[in-house]
Parts: sequence; structure tokens; C-alpha cells
Amino acid sequence: MLGLLANLLFYIIPFLLIVGVVVTIHEFGHFLAGKAVGAKIDQFSIGFGKPIAHWVDRSGVEWRLGWLPIGGFVRFAGDDNAASVPDTDDLDALRREVVTREGEAALSQYHQFKPIWQRAIISAAGPVANFVLSIAIFAGVLLALGEPIAAARIAAVVPNKPAARAGFQSGDLIVQVDGRPVRSFDTVKQLIILRTGVPINFVVERGGRQVLLTATPVRGPVTDAVGHVHQLGTVGIQFADLPQDRKVIRYGPVEALGAGVVKTADVVQTTVYYIGRMITGRETAEQISGPLGMAQISGDLAKQTADLSKDIPTFAINALLTALLLVANISVGIGFLNLMPIPVLDGGHLLFYAYEAVARRPLAAKVQAAGYRVGLALVLGLMLFATWNDLQRLRVFNFIGGLFS
Repeated sequence: MLGLLANLLFYIIPFLLIVGVVVTIHEFGHFLAGKAVGAKIDQFSIGFGKPIAHWVDRSGVEWRLGWLPIGGFVRFAGDDNAASVPDTDDLDALRREVVTREGEAALSQYHQFKPIWQRAIISAAGPVANFVLSIAIFAGVLLALGEPIAAARIAAVVPNKPAARAGFQSGDLIVQVDGRPVRSFDTVKQLIILRTGVPINFVVERGGRQVLLTATPVRGPVTDAVGHVHQLGTVGIQFADLPQDRKVIRYGPVEALGAGVVKTADVVQTTVYYIGRMITGRETAEQISGPLGMAQISGDLAKQTADLSKDIPTFAINALLTALLLVANISVGIGFLNLMPIPVLDGGHLLFYAYEAVARRPLAAKVQAAGYRVGLALVLGLMLFATWNDLQRLRVFNFIGGLFS
């Protein structure tokens, strides 16, 4: 019983809260954009399933609080399909229905009869809201706490590894990687782990002078912040963590906002780079994670936070900070994923709107239906693959096999 309660506390609850916040903010972006262009909205739900509370505001929007807090949704008036991009026949039928029921003037309130640019804004607003959330969290944390960094000073070089062959030495301070200034060894790690087989130019400070070295990462075990081991790029260097190399960079409001934008853009850039290498076969797909993986990460971080906190107030502060940073990173991923040009996602809506703008008519119903079937299959396939990765990472199959051995 205690084990079940511990898992509920550390894994399930944090995961539900984090996903609920990210998805709700995404849908709230659609909601605000719809309101801004005067689109009629029937319902906004926080959570799914039977509502435990609901009310109707003065504008006629029904607000619902579902019992399953894993996200939410917004439903515009006249939305009878998942696309919100009806074809010509559907539009004509909806037009007749609205005119008969509410009059000609009511058409301007319906999402389906808005100009294309307004519909595109509504679709894009969800991912944009995710990016804004990430920027706001990163900026807020930097403004409140600053950015702790530790210089990329090398403590040891592993023999017979790329760094040793390239000429790295203990005590070297890495100041540039591929022309990019380096302030922290975390930056160096992030650049190395996804560049297996790609030569990287390093500039190190050694004895008062700068030395150019080139090393090519090889695949090897890399341990992440919560102790999980992954097969990623490594060059065989161990970083020193010396007190004189540590400092905290403080930010003003404008600087923090700019740094928040940069951090959000870095997450997107890293994601695009990883997907590109995966598609070309130069990187494995083991880093793709689904709901189980996110639950594991959130739970492991919660446990780690509890272990490192000396009392309840400290745990509360550390847990809030950890949760915020996890929300920021997941929110970037959700925003990026939804912008991909796949039907059933916001990017697919934008693709259909682009066709409509060029062809001066909506895409044919049969083509839309086929596109949505393909898009749904792609999304479900990705989810199944991510879940398979999660199950392998959690060694579920080894556990099941052990039961019968």
C-alpha cells in the first residue's frame, strides 16, 4: 500500500499536472485567438470525462472541469469534425442551418466563415501559446534565481577515446565549440551527445594560450541528470567542478526575456537537429519518449528533489522549480509537434488553409478524409513507437520474461 501511494505521489500526480497544464495552455491559446477575431465558442473544458463542475459565462461559453486532468479542449460553434476545415458541401449545409436558425448576420461569428488568415491565426495560436509559456517560465526562473553555470574545465581525459586522440589535456578550459562561445560544461555536453560521427572543433585555453582541437564523438554510455544511462555521443572527457569556476549570472527583465527566447529556440533547434539525424539514419530513435517516459522523468525528478531537500519548505520550493522547468521543456515539444504539417494537428490545419488560399476553395472532402486517416495513423504510430521505447527503457519486457523463466 505504501509503495502504491509513493508511486501515486511521485509519478502519476506530477505527470497529470504537468501534461494538464501544457495541454490546457495550448487550448487556451486557441480560445484567446478565437475570442480576438470574434469567433463563437460553445465550450472550453479543462480535463476530460464527466464534468465535476461547469458553468456558462455571459458570452455563452460553457466552462467545464473534467474529472480526468490530462488536458482540455475548446469547441467552436459549428465544429462537427476534428478538422474544423469543412469542404464546400459541408459549408453550404452549415450556412443554410445557421441562416435559418440565427439569420445572415450570425455567419460572421462562425469559425468556418472567417477569413483564411483569421482561421490560420486560431490554429497557430495553440503552439504559439506553448512557446510563450516556455519563454515565460525560462525568463521568470532566470529573473528570480539567475543562471548558475560552471566553466567547461577538463578534470580528466579517458585514454584511447576521441578526446585523448585529439590532444585534450587535464586542466584545459573549453571556450568555443564549432565557433560558438561556451560558458558552461552543460553546453558542451548538449553539443556532443547528438553529434556521433560528426567532427567538432574545440578551442581550449591552455597555459595562457588558445589551442584548436578536433574530436569526433563516438557512441557510448551517457548518464543523465536522474541517473538514466543512454547510448549517445561522447568524446571521453570528465569535467571538473571547481568552486572558482562556478558563478551565477543575473538578469534584468529584458535580458531574462531574451534569454528565455534563446532557451526555447535552442530546444526547438536541438529537436529539429535530432529528427534530421534520425531520418538520415545517423541517430537512433531511442530518445523519442511517450507518456510513460514523461511520467518516469517527472517521477524520478520528484524523487530526486525529495532526496535533496532537507525539509518540507525546501522541498516545496525545489519541487515547484523542477516542475516549472519540466513544463517549459515539454511545452516546447508539444508546440513544435503540433506545428508539423500532419492532418489532425494544427500544422495540418495550416496546410489545408494554405491550399484553400491558393485554390480559392477548401480541399475536397474525400482528400481531407484520406489526409486525416493518414495523419491519425502517423500520430498513433508515433505514440505506439514512443510507448515501445518507454517499455524497453523501463525494462518491462525483461520483467515479464523473468516471470516465466
